[in-house]
Amino acid sequence: GTAAGAAVDTWLDGPIDRYGDRHDDLSGGTSGLSPHLRWGCISARELEQRAMDRGGEGAAAFVRQLAWRDFYAHVLLHFPANARLEFQPRYRDLEWADDAELLAAWTAGRTGYPLVDAGMRQLAATGWMHNRARMVVGSFLTKDLHLDWRAGEAWFARMLLDGEPAQNNGNWQWIASTGVDPAPYFRRMFNPVLQQQKFDADGVYVRRWVPELRDVPGKRLAEPWTMSTEEQAAAGCVIGEDYPQPVVDHAQERQVAMERYRAAAGAA
Repeated sequence: GTAAGAAVDTWLDGPIDRYGDRHDDLSGGTSGLSPHLRWGCISARELEQRAMDRGGEGAAAFVRQLAWRDFYAHVLLHFPANARLEFQPRYRDLEWADDAELLAAWTAGRTGYPLVDAGMRQLAATGWMHNRARMVVGSFLTKDLHLDWRAGEAWFARMLLDGEPAQNNGNWQWIASTGVDPAPYFRRMFNPVLQQQKFDADGVYVRRWVPELRDVPGKRLAEPWTMSTEEQAAAGCVIGEDYPQPVVDHAQERQVAMERYRAAAGAA
């Protein structure tokens, strides 16, 4: 409780003011309070009140995110079957791939997509992952690798310090486009290259968690497989040896995902 209280005080004493602008910044910007909330070391209600007392746009943005905790808790309370089943019946017949090798590449952070790998390695090393990275790795698992969201949910439950069941389930169903959120499936197919260029433009996050890419030039960092042989030698990073080739082609798999979801929705 003491550590949680100190973390809250630090967060409310300034960083929260920039939350609206910075919470998608992969190398910082979030509160990091989710493990304390998960284990009841701080109460979401108290945190909401103190943030509102602080006031400002950053605090308002933070409280909006805090509300998702309540929302998903209520969803699971009223729809306990969500723990095992897609909330939307039309997607209960989705064809999921069964590929232990691809799942292992994802869990190990060896997919060949730097942002995906950085997120998965941050999770393995710290028991936490930035929320923007969670969305990207979740989209990659379900829409690029076509692997069952329940496999991702189970891995997160095993690894996350903040892996609260209702949040974990709600967020995995959100990213798999099977949950309570009505946005169409094609809105939530994140391109890991574009996401990295947008939210880790300076490469700080990726270079920290994927050290074999440390000396790759910034312009190649989101797509290291495009480096020439000379560039790979200069960066000390041979693709296929020091760092994997991409396990799939995002553009191709996006089309496959569109067909899978369309087929499931059409059959319902």
